[in-house]
Amino acid sequence: MAKLAQLTRAYQLSDASLNLSLTSQLTRTMQRYHHRCDRLRQNVADLQQIINALPIGYLQVDEENQLTWCNPQALKLLEIEHFDGASPRLLLELVRSYDLDALVDRARHKQKSCVREWIFNPVSVDVANVQVKRSRPLRGYAFPLQEDCVAVILENREEATLLAQERDRWTSDVAHELRTPLTSIRLVAEMLQYRVDADSRQWIDRLLKEVIRLSTLVQEILDLSQLEANKNRPLKLSQVDLPQLIQSAWLSLEPISRTKGIELHYQGPERLIVEGDENRLHRVLINLLDNGIKYTIPDRPIRIVVSFLQAPAPVPTWGPANPSAIAWVQIDIIDGGMGFPEMDLSVVFERFYRADPSRTRQSVGPQIIHSEPSTTGSFKPPLHPTANPSSDPTAELTTHGHSLSEANFPNPVIQPFQPSSGSGLGLAIVRQIVEMHHGNVTAQNHPDGGAWIQIKLPQKQT
Repeated sequence: MAKLAQLTRAYQLSDASLNLSLTSQLTRTMQRYHHRCDRLRQNVADLQQIINALPIGYLQVDEENQLTWCNPQALKLLEIEHFDGASPRLLLELVRSYDLDALVDRARHKQKSCVREWIFNPVSVDVANVQVKRSRPLRGYAFPLQEDCVAVILENREEATLLAQERDRWTSDVAHELRTPLTSIRLVAEMLQYRVDADSRQWIDRLLKEVIRLSTLVQEILDLSQLEANKNRPLKLSQVDLPQLIQSAWLSLEPISRTKGIELHYQGPERLIVEGDENRLHRVLINLLDNGIKYTIPDRPIRIVVSFLQAPAPVPTWGPANPSAIAWVQIDIIDGGMGFPEMDLSVVFERFYRADPSRTRQSVGPQIIHSEPSTTGSFKPPLHPTANPSSDPTAELTTHGHSLSEANFPNPVIQPFQPSSGSGLGLAIVRQIVEMHHGNVTAQNHPDGGAWIQIKLPQKQT
């Protein structure tokens, strides 16, 4: 009996020790948990302090588009009043901005970061005390968060816009001042061209060539400044037959292309009517075809594919919410050169961009597949007319191979052509005109080789 009592006592002591050990472990675990929570709360407080001190705006909205938190800079940029962050409020109730609301919805719907630029026009929510407030350009970056929440970073673009306007004004003023003396120098050079001996004429010819190049550069600067100044003005819209416009632009460049043995291979409908500004669309084609001729290797073709997009193109910022309501036309221009340097693809449409001259001697991908000979003229369809030139797998192209020749257009309109100055303004002008038509333009390298410019235009302007 004594032994049994000893065993029972020993068991009770071990059980108490075990209970004490479990309690100790649980206590230590809870202490670590509280310590971790304290660190997380401190991290959140530090992040909030940093965000509050940022010179850019930051705000968060929940799944019901209620503003849950924003920093002082966002309150200032959006001129939000009477929001303390204690209780969420509907974003549209605090900020009457369709663009900001659309940016949030787009990021939530696509579940990826989105960017949008707009002119914010503050509206007073107090109808009894309406105040006229100053507009400001904003750029917003929206990021999807968990549980359908969205974070938005706002950047004030007033200073950048002001600097761009000052730059445009300065370049425009300089260009205007240069145009008159350049015209005078050109007239004098043309008068002297045939009044000097043959040995001196080469110097006059060189002078005249450089004066023409500078005059073209000045005109391009003026054109780009005019486009920037008038980008919000209505276009001179008319019904434009796109294939005929392409043929007209090519005939204007034919004297240059013939010297290099370059032909244009066209694939698309014989007639396709789009609504647009004919003169400006002609300028787009001239700039792109001129660049194509410049970089195409002799005896290789330039290809143009005109097609309808069966799948919706990306919705522009100006357009309706339903992209299926827009009929899109796609223009693919692929030259016979060696393509763009990969590192330059993001900046080819910037002002004064000039490709590395060595790109015409680089080897990028396989050579272009040449088309079969044709007797219908210099416009020939590609060898593989059913190939889809689009890199977008969701876009289905419907095309028909046709030859654009003078037989199709007995009286083609050939507009005078001035060679490019090579200043790097041609593609910037292209982008400006395409965006004025509510379209978009991209640059890439074609899998078969060559630089590939893709333009998407709404068939009808709205």
